[in-house]
Amino acid sequence: MHIKKIWFVKFAKLIAVFCLMLFVSCRSIPTMVPDMALRQSHSIQIDDAHGPVTAKQSKAILDRLKKNSADTPILDRHLALEAEIAGSPLVMGNKVKLLIDGPRTYGAMYSAIENAKDHINMETFDIEDDEIGRYFSELLIRKQKSGVQVNLIYDSFGSIYTPIDFFKPLKESGINVLEFNPINPLTLQKYWQVTARDHRKLLIVDGQVAFVGGINISSVYSRGSFSRSKPSEDNPPWRDTHLRIVGPVVSDFQKLFMATWHEQKGEPLAARNYFPELASNGNEVVRAIGSSPEDPYNPIYVTLLSVINSAENQIFLTNAYFVPDPKLLTALKEAAQRGVDVRLLLPERTDSTMVYYASRSYYEELLSANVKIYERQDALLHAKTALIDGVWSTVGSTNLDWRSFLNNQEINAIILGTDFGAQMQTLFDKDLESSKLVILEEWRKRSIGTRIKERAARLWASWL
Repeated sequence: MHIKKIWFVKFAKLIAVFCLMLFVSCRSIPTMVPDMALRQSHSIQIDDAHGPVTAKQSKAILDRLKKNSADTPILDRHLALEAEIAGSPLVMGNKVKLLIDGPRTYGAMYSAIENAKDHINMETFDIEDDEIGRYFSELLIRKQKSGVQVNLIYDSFGSIYTPIDFFKPLKESGINVLEFNPINPLTLQKYWQVTARDHRKLLIVDGQVAFVGGINISSVYSRGSFSRSKPSEDNPPWRDTHLRIVGPVVSDFQKLFMATWHEQKGEPLAARNYFPELASNGNEVVRAIGSSPEDPYNPIYVTLLSVINSAENQIFLTNAYFVPDPKLLTALKEAAQRGVDVRLLLPERTDSTMVYYASRSYYEELLSANVKIYERQDALLHAKTALIDGVWSTVGSTNLDWRSFLNNQEINAIILGTDFGAQMQTLFDKDLESSKLVILEEWRKRSIGTRIKERAARLWASWL
């Protein structure tokens, strides 16, 4: 009887989501970008561990970045606009570690959590009741009982298959657990807006180290994607990218977590040292950038458009769910047509059939414009990264689709500089070794049945 009740609740939740999507589909699509032509460029703010640096120091830092970026004008063209749109400064003095796939990411997270002394703030789209989810639960409960305050945000829809009983031990231990935008309208803290989801993946420990990227809490990440052993057709490894960040910019990620907690009307947080004084830990210049459906437009999307339109040499995008809107589609085609090396690394297989066919409906148009498209083989690609002109990089939770740009809370780190850019280049090249280049002439030979599926899926592009 208990099992039947669980499945009834799940079914009811899915019906509620479906009905609401039908309702909102009749509404006009909100603005994705501001009128950038009306915006005036402002001076670029750069912070260090002690706050804003002087205008002279900022200029010296930007001059150094430009000197190391093969004289590309990318920084000149978009950084001032990005600073205004993002609402957060560039922060120097950070150490950023690139984490590839689940095992390496989870290992770094476990270590940080084990060493926590004051608090742990965790925000995730999906936390599953499986081996990985239960290990995280046990670890967080143990830290809570040791005196470390744990605050957890999980998305109601993203964790729809996680039973309520999974969260009871967490709450009973004293952990503050907040369900983002509950699907069940009876448990809402604010008005019902079920299409707005928290797609962020963020972990902050003691206000000193932050983890951000594309990895959820799930056993699908238990294996790495670059193993030499032949992957299972039914259970491929998941390929994803995450970051470990130490330095002054962690405070900006903490602010984004706190904003979500308060906006969702979570219980008052226990007093802890959420914003400790942070010293410089490295040489990376980083911006923490978040988006929310509550915003008048999406700052991550605007930033990406800005940098694509500013690119001179290369645009390398790795993304799990590629369903571009007209502006992004046009920006990519125009960049390729002006001689920029535009490469898209997309999944050969995916966990969403509709997204799979909708994404492929754009292939011919992009290939005809000289955009190169690669499909990652032998793994399920879930990463969301970009590398522009070897100097502008981003890693985060944002997909290149309408849902991420309009309906989701997302979070990304933007890293400026050629040192980190070189690491991203190496990773992109390594992915290409396990990928297949899509050839236009061969693509045009696909079946009529496949074309029909693509056209049908594209009709739903703005709601996928």
